[in-house]
Amino acid sequence: MDWLDRMHAAIDYIEDNLTGEIDYKQAAKAACCPEYHFQRMFAFISDVTLSEYIRRRRLTLAAFELQQSNKSVIEVAQTYGYKSHASFTRAFRELHGTSPITTRQSGAKLKAYPRMSFQISITGRTEMIYRIEKKPGFTAAGFKNCVNMDHAFNFIPKIWQEARQNGIGEKLFGLLDRHPEQAPKAILGILSGGNWGRKDTFFYYLAVPYEQETPADMEKLTIPECQWVVFEPQNLADFTNTWKSLYTDWLPTSDYVLADLPAVECYYPSEHYPQNELWIPINTKGR
Repeated sequence: MDWLDRMHAAIDYIEDNLTGEIDYKQAAKAACCPEYHFQRMFAFISDVTLSEYIRRRRLTLAAFELQQSNKSVIEVAQTYGYKSHASFTRAFRELHGTSPITTRQSGAKLKAYPRMSFQISITGRTEMIYRIEKKPGFTAAGFKNCVNMDHAFNFIPKIWQEARQNGIGEKLFGLLDRHPEQAPKAILGILSGGNWGRKDTFFYYLAVPYEQETPADMEKLTIPECQWVVFEPQNLADFTNTWKSLYTDWLPTSDYVLADLPAVECYYPSEHYPQNELWIPINTKGR
């Protein structure tokens, strides 16, 4: 099953369950993708978060049903996962700009969001420099942050900004000299599973490689031995573009799949070249 087939299988699962429970774990499983990568990958590829896509599709179908059936508003609301008339009306008005009641009137203007499909467009305009490395495992110590996928692109830069202001960044740099030899000598941004599943959150750690006893105000992380694809973002702002290129360009055309392990952003001291790296755990297809 290639990349397109896997993504379409995930959409099939979502569309088949718009009137029931949608488990993000099952959607990720259908895509053969680790849970904490799937929602982020979906957002980068489609320019809309998974939760927002589901909301739009449910409210699109709800509008069709209101127009074509004699069901009450609360019946339609419950069909598409809303527990009250008020919450459904609020969400419906936010998307369509009108109330569920007026939908049944002739001439009502509504919005329709069709089922999503994927295709690969190969342009060849942008090169992607990468390397494949197999590294032994290492431990790290870090500060945990819970991040909502809908706000991740704006929230994570704020985490780093606050770290510089509240002394966390200085503390991390103070521990960096005692990093394990097999690990990158860098300040790390580690993306881990968090509350993935039916929630839209993941954990993002500000961390450093560290083998000694974990400081009391920090958490220990274990990164096992694995194979990585490593990219070199040109600057901090370029991380977002690198993430997007990973999901939209490199992964669909490579002979690899994402491994079910944390991804790591590396921010090196000023004398190091390159200044930044993105480490993504991978497996060869079929393994």
